[in-house]
Amino acid sequence: MRRKGISPVIATVIIVAVAIAIAIAVAFWMTGIVGLFTNFEQVQIASAYATGSAASGFTINLVVNNTGTAQAVIDNIFINGFPYSQITGVTVTPTPPITLASGTGTQIQISIPAGTTLPNGGKLTDGSSVEIKLHTASGKEYPKLIVLP
Repeated sequence: MRRKGISPVIATVIIVAVAIAIAIAVAFWMTGIVGLFTNFEQVQIASAYATGSAASGFTINLVVNNTGTAQAVIDNIFINGFPYSQITGVTVTPTPPITLASGTGTQIQISIPAGTTLPNGGKLTDGSSVEIKLHTASGKEYPKLIVLP
């Protein structure tokens, strides 16, 4: 009995085809894994300005966008290093937590009444620099420096 095998050319073609198929499968699998680890939040303060005066109180307006690929949740807002809730009379609209889906934005308004004193005794007056810092649930902070009018 005489047996015939596959010719070396056909065997090479089969091996190359199987290798290409495995390489394509691995590439799709790795793309899926990389996609899981590349979701990120990126909050940008597109604009920030203050209106009012020390006599009438200040209003700080922020336009905030999430340009990342994951949802961002602003869980606190700091004014000169202090959580806004520790500063008597300060209100934030909308009230945190503020959820921003990927690719969306919102406007945040911070109202500071006349005569507001910070917990360290500092006063917010005309011409003062105020650092507004947005803190997210993932632990990131996004600061913006604003000069009161």
